[in-house]
Amino acid sequence: MPTPASPTPATADPHLPGRPAPGDAPAPTVPRGLAGVVVTDTALGDVRGREGFYHYRQYSAIELAEIRTFEDVWHLMVHGELPDREQAAAFAARTASLRRLPDEVRRALPAIAAAGAASGPLAGLRTALSLYGAAAGFRPVYDLTAERRRDDALAACAVVPTLLTALHRLGQGLEPVEPRDDLPHAANYLYMLTGQVPDPARARAVERYLISTVDHGFNASTFTGRVVASTGADLAACLVAAVGALSGPLHGGAPSRALDTLDTIGTPDRIDGWIREQVRSGGRIMGFGHPVYRTEDPRSRMLREIARGIGGPLVDFAVQVERQVEEILAELKPGRELHTNVEFYAGVVMELCGLPRAMFTPTFCAARVVGWSANILEQAEDSKIIRPAARYGGTPAPQPVPAP
Repeated sequence: MPTPASPTPATADPHLPGRPAPGDAPAPTVPRGLAGVVVTDTALGDVRGREGFYHYRQYSAIELAEIRTFEDVWHLMVHGELPDREQAAAFAARTASLRRLPDEVRRALPAIAAAGAASGPLAGLRTALSLYGAAAGFRPVYDLTAERRRDDALAACAVVPTLLTALHRLGQGLEPVEPRDDLPHAANYLYMLTGQVPDPARARAVERYLISTVDHGFNASTFTGRVVASTGADLAACLVAAVGALSGPLHGGAPSRALDTLDTIGTPDRIDGWIREQVRSGGRIMGFGHPVYRTEDPRSRMLREIARGIGGPLVDFAVQVERQVEEILAELKPGRELHTNVEFYAGVVMELCGLPRAMFTPTFCAARVVGWSANILEQAEDSKIIRPAARYGGTPAPQPVPAP
């Protein structure tokens, strides 16, 4: 049998004279999961984990959540500036007018909800959003003007809450509730979910949560959306990919799990024993810890204040659990800081505001779609496809192919 030829030297890349072709060049070593690797520049925001601070463009995200509306922040992410009153009113009216679904999508929702009954609204959203993109005539971002890309982004973000609430209600045997143009974004979301105009205080609590989760650095779903955008795909395809990444329990699936932890503990007298057992056994305490923050998560701090403003036994219990987790960790794992992340008090706030647990992660998605869209628009301005390398570690090649 002939001996396989030795690999030939790397050929020159015609686009980069003097350098080896990309497929033959040795790949640099990077941390697992690309942790800390800078892959692009962005003007959309940043997370400063050691400071416990993050921002949207040049503004503190938490300060925005305290004094501005969701629509204002949406305008900031897409248009690059906070609107004045006239611009804010026009933007709110425009996005409200985009909430309704095409007939083709509306007719398909019962089948989508039935097929994904065991998986929930987030799984159904992947199908429904893809169908919406087709029905709306979305074309590859590579072929579009910046203005048309923004139009597609606004339309997609406006219908995601409509799709999610309709899928949830259909899954519960209820009819979807049509959106109302006269309600702000967060209040309309709660209205479509429950069929009732929400209490203003509860609507504002949910709105602040939505604002605080619009964007958060190059997390897995944001990066996924940008990778697909770098191929020039249409906006719906980019968003569907991001939704798929968010659906993983290590990314967007923790708010309900954090609340499940409180249910498992049950009563204050069980807190100490349950936490100690989890720490000693190496178990994970859902709602605590973050891959970026090395101090208190600013989103958790804000949501704790919102929860305390509403009050009640659940809030008191959550605060007590948080305090004892930190105290026991200081005793058993000195030097290791572990604080609540956004999911811990997000679950508490959403529970207090009447959202079913099956809608916790979908609600997170209803906010994050705005950040994804802004990132997709930014990525679409760069024609370079994202194409990293992998180091082969399998059986040395080429090996003789065995005869059948």
